Amino acid sequence: MSRFASYGLVATVAAMSIGIAAAQSSAQSPNGVKTLDPPGAIKVEGTWSLGTRAGDLVFVAGMQGVDPATNKLVPDAEARVRQAFLNIRTIAQSEGASLQDCVRLTVYVSDLKRVAPLVDKVQAELWGKPPYPPRTMVEVRRLFDDDLIEIDSVFYAPQKK
Repeated sequence: MSRFASYGLVATVAAMSIGIAAAQSSAQSPNGVKTLDPPGAIKVEGTWSLGTRAGDLVFVAGMQGVDPATNKLVPDAEARVRQAFLNIRTIAQSEGASLQDCVRLTVYVSDLKRVAPLVDKVQAELWGKPPYPPRTMVEVRRLFDDDLIEIDSVFYAPQKK
């Protein structure tokens, strides 16, 4: 291989690498699914993302009551439930949705009898008034970090054309 051909190969590989890096930094799949990581949100640790936008839908990962300032669980039970909802709201708002645009909530709790009333109270405070989104609440044996709640949600947020 001539010196010029090897330079051409190096240039091609470098251009491909730059293209791959640019594609990764855009955080968008080939089909346009956008990964979300808005300012003010909690920090992700591990192989998951806070949420994604796929068309007019925003999918938010299961949120716990983690304080974005410390990235640690809020100690008080009711405050932790509230923080989980606030974490969801932060991600939804980053894509132009409000809590009223929520089309689905799945709430996982470690103690249904103790936590369900807190969920009802906090959700009523944050939503203000009905209508509330469809919701499923399930008691599970254990949640990450031995937490008491994790909330999974989906929002409708039409893309601006």
